[in-house]
Amino acid sequence: QVQLVESGGGLVQAGGSLRLSCAASKSIFSINVMGWYRQAPGKQRELVATFSSGSRTNYADSVKGRFFNSLDNAKNTVYLQMNSLKPEDTAVYYCNAHYYSSDGPHDSWGQGTQVTVSS
Repeated sequence: QVQLVESGGGLVQAGGSLRLSCAASKSIFSINVMGWYRQAPGKQRELVATFSSGSRTNYADSVKGRFFNSLDNAKNTVYLQMNSLKPEDTAVYYCNAHYYSSDGPHDSWGQGTQVTVSS
């Protein structure tokens, strides 16, 4: 099973930047689809960005042009660079890995990291 560990959340003022990290226990190339999600208080978890190996990242409209995903394959780590942050970006951010093994499809989630944007 793929394990994911996130880091990099924190408190930032509106207009500021943060970079989240998601370290996977296996090669990212072995994971079919990876994604970033977030969940604000009282709201459902929503998609922020998804990507699969060798393809472009798809971003939610609310973060396009402000958030950017990158990979460090040598470290099995993905990053989410978040710029021009807004108070409405406040949420717990989760990393997700969707992959297949001999016993079928799997989904792994990180523990989540809190991002708080003050106005």
